[in-house]
Amino acid sequence: MSVAEDVPRATSRKRSDRMLAVLGLLESGDTVTLAELTRTLAVSSATVRRDLADLEEQGLLVRTHGGARAFAAARTEVPVRLRDSQFRLAKQRIARRAAELIPTGPYSVAISGGTTTAEVAKVLANRPDLAIVTNALTTAMEIASRPNLKVIMTGGVVRSTSFEAVGVLAENTFNAINVGTAILGTDGISAAGGATTHDETEARTNNAMVCHAQRVIVVADGSKVGRVTLAKMADLAQVHVLVTDATADADELARIVAAGVDVIVVET
Repeated sequence: MSVAEDVPRATSRKRSDRMLAVLGLLESGDTVTLAELTRTLAVSSATVRRDLADLEEQGLLVRTHGGARAFAAARTEVPVRLRDSQFRLAKQRIARRAAELIPTGPYSVAISGGTTTAEVAKVLANRPDLAIVTNALTTAMEIASRPNLKVIMTGGVVRSTSFEAVGVLAENTFNAINVGTAILGTDGISAAGGATTHDETEARTNNAMVCHAQRVIVVADGSKVGRVTLAKMADLAQVHVLVTDATADADELARIVAAGVDVIVVET
């Protein structure tokens, strides 16, 4: 990649980081002022206004006179294009370690949506004799041009926040196949709640993937460990391995291990 190509990517990443910061401020309070945002983000008011306009267009907040307020319906899930910049280094290291667990030779892998699972797909992209089944549009686009891979895309209704195909069509695809390993992304994993996500339809689709895999590997950065969200994708009894990073809560990891899951912690 040239320096010229890298500059717009870095700029885009900075903007995503700012937007995440705005949403984070709204998590702790229902409203935030323009003055607070310019001070906290250390950018101009014009820059903040552009970011707020973009977030409002996505339905993630409502602009007000002099600031913004939370849009209740969107407070549960951050869009995938913004999540991509969170904990990037940890996700890449988790992905590399998870990819090492995939056997060599002809093999089949199912990969769910999510930014960490997408990183796993990137690592696996150069592997020969690999069949990858996914319901994630972004993952399929990333690897579909690789002649060494067989890429199978499910049908389904595409969720705008995650770019995942979900619902009966996606479930039917997973129900019709068997894979060696499922790589499962998650919004939360805990001893009490298992592997969970924000959306119940997505949970059913991913559960179909889990039920037709010989082994299930959950990849989750430390912020997801100990967290429980709305819909369960898999009981811990269905999870064989959790790959996470050193920021994960040690006590919760101990409880997950006690439930029979092999836990691999990568350094960040």
